[in-house]
Amino acid sequence: MRLQVTASLLAAVTAAALALGAGPAAAQQRFVTIGTGGVTGVYYAAGGAICRLLNKDRKTHGIRCSVESTGGSAFNVNSIRAGELDFGMAQSDVQYNALNGAGAFKDSGAFQELRAVFSVHPEPFTVLVRKEAGVTSFADLKGKRFNVGNPGSGTRASMEELLAAMGWTLADFSLASELKADEHGPALCDDKIDGFFYGVGHPSANIQDPTTTCGAKLVSLTGPAVDKLLADKPYYARATIPGGLYNANPDATETYGVLATLVTSAGTDEEAVYQLVRAVFENFDEFKSLHPAFAHLDPKQMIKAGLSAPLHPGAERYYKEKGWM
Repeated sequence: MRLQVTASLLAAVTAAALALGAGPAAAQQRFVTIGTGGVTGVYYAAGGAICRLLNKDRKTHGIRCSVESTGGSAFNVNSIRAGELDFGMAQSDVQYNALNGAGAFKDSGAFQELRAVFSVHPEPFTVLVRKEAGVTSFADLKGKRFNVGNPGSGTRASMEELLAAMGWTLADFSLASELKADEHGPALCDDKIDGFFYGVGHPSANIQDPTTTCGAKLVSLTGPAVDKLLADKPYYARATIPGGLYNANPDATETYGVLATLVTSAGTDEEAVYQLVRAVFENFDEFKSLHPAFAHLDPKQMIKAGLSAPLHPGAERYYKEKGWM
């Protein structure tokens, strides 16, 4: 009988201790959300990879990460500004314009609380056309049905900068459709559009699907307008999409592009940012293996390349610990 009482008492004490121990952890549990892009794009894969690594140790740090498919870069930045997202993927040009109140952010004004976390993969601007469209250069798309990207996406903001540099407007296309990234491939193969413009890391299922399904062709983006953009805009760089990466496209495609970046706001909890950054870089080989676009990433480039906004203190803390800053 004494043994039973002792065992019962021990069980009760243990349960109480566990309950007491769980109290603060439960109180401190934090949920963070990363805004990404369309589910077939690399942003969604990047957000998923980051959350997967952060969630691995959620019992230790009490942070649970989730991914949200969104309208893209500008939408993510605006949602962070409104307090509706904690983190978001954004093109480097969108990060620059948001911080400075330029481009698509001219009316809303500078988002001075925007903070950089790190950059990820290069995003060459990619023009894909129907093989029957008779298009060999971007200039051939005048008067054609072209998808310019959905409002709120970084792709759309970049498209508008390119058109302005060329002296074109949306009226120069017979149809300027505003399909989301998940929709433009099927529309191309269904002969609803002749081409589309998309900023994306390669290889991408979004480009692979229409090249495989209907033999779509990549078109180079070069010329005086592109040269001017590269000279005037610090967030752009020349890029090459390797030949043979996609079906029916054996030759290299010359273009230009931006970097994908992860951003947050100055108000985001420092410990949450620190733990997210730590999760990625302490598991860096695993992170790189989660998508082909990540294969050649270099941590020391990721903490500076393509970043216009100041680093968040939580990210800076980790980089200093590693001796990278």
